Amino acid sequence: MNRATILHVDLDAFFAAVEQRDRPELRGRPVVVGVGGRNDRGVVSAASYEARTYGIHSAMPLRTAARLCENAVFVPVDGRKYSAVSKQVMEILRRYTPAVEQISIDEAFLDVAGSEALLGTPVEMARSIRQTVQSELQLTVSVGVAATKLVAKVASDLEKPDGLVVVAAGTEAAFLAPLPISRLWGVGQKTAGILAEYGVRTIGDLAALPDDLLARRFGRQGPVLAQRARGIDASPVSGADPARSVSHEHTFDVDTADIEALERTLLALSEGVAGRLRAGGVKARTISVKVRDSSFRTISRQRTLLEPTDQTEVIFEAALDLARPQLKGIRVRLLGVAATHLGDGEQMGLFSSEDERRRKVTEAADAIRARYGSKAIRRARLIESGVAEPFERDPMSAPEGGSIGRAREERPADR
Repeated sequence: MNRATILHVDLDAFFAAVEQRDRPELRGRPVVVGVGGRNDRGVVSAASYEARTYGIHSAMPLRTAARLCENAVFVPVDGRKYSAVSKQVMEILRRYTPAVEQISIDEAFLDVAGSEALLGTPVEMARSIRQTVQSELQLTVSVGVAATKLVAKVASDLEKPDGLVVVAAGTEAAFLAPLPISRLWGVGQKTAGILAEYGVRTIGDLAALPDDLLARRFGRQGPVLAQRARGIDASPVSGADPARSVSHEHTFDVDTADIEALERTLLALSEGVAGRLRAGGVKARTISVKVRDSSFRTISRQRTLLEPTDQTEVIFEAALDLARPQLKGIRVRLLGVAATHLGDGEQMGLFSSEDERRRKVTEAADAIRARYGSKAIRRARLIESGVAEPFERDPMSAPEGGSIGRAREERPADR
């Protein structure tokens, strides 16, 4: 019989909380963290709880956030700092169990079934984790405890910040039933809109729909939605699950049709992705690009390579070939480059033809950046390019930045 031994640990307003911790003058004030300032065209990466009372949330345009709260303090993203703090948190979590599955820079699942004899009940461990993170890092986390990952994640979100919600095994469906459909992991705005056509407002409404109706409307995902609505989730906590994607995006201050500027941006994005791949010790077999025009129409294209790579030139060449046909006759608002189907960085293709000299140059450049900073050595074409430096916003995904991690399902705005 399943027991409630799975924990979902979620840092509260992570980026903003780190900034408030490190800058006492920001405590108690509405803080907005983003790629840009209040008058820029970037988006909100994180908002403090003080800022959220004004309706500000992640992925919101910075200009909208500025209109909602004139007194908000806008702080630039410091990805390097957030990544370092995230590692500290994950080290704390691994004191409780080796079964830690990090799903973003600020959240992780734990399976503590094997730790009960030494560390107490799952609820006691959840309380200890909250206390330890608070005392050692001066940050708060919210924790959900349940028998499945799905329900633990929903639970952790209900009493933020600094919350602890426990769902007893066998009560999953009853726990989920009264919650709004937007709370269900995997149901975003688009899916919620479709479900509303069937009178679905709560998770319980979805659970009551016939499986065959959902299958007709959503295909194979229909029965999956029904299972989730009933709290059914057989996926295990896997601490060894490798990253599945690396991406970097850039929003232009002014929509542009300048081909040289667009190609230069693609190069910068490709270099950011390649650097992340090398830092993670992985190579990618598939490269994709995203193009968003001035009317907010978004086009995605991808290509599978003959051999996996972590080299800028190879990624840039593929990205350029994919993007060029889409750039004709439009003004571009956003460009993105992503690498997927990742594998061990030491594995080489059967017919590998990588230039050893180029690899040595790349390794030397990486070493210089690691020691003296990301801007210590740059390609001549990228000097004054205006493209933001890559940062690890989220091992899953990031709206207007970079990421290394798994493809994230639809989720509501941060709470």
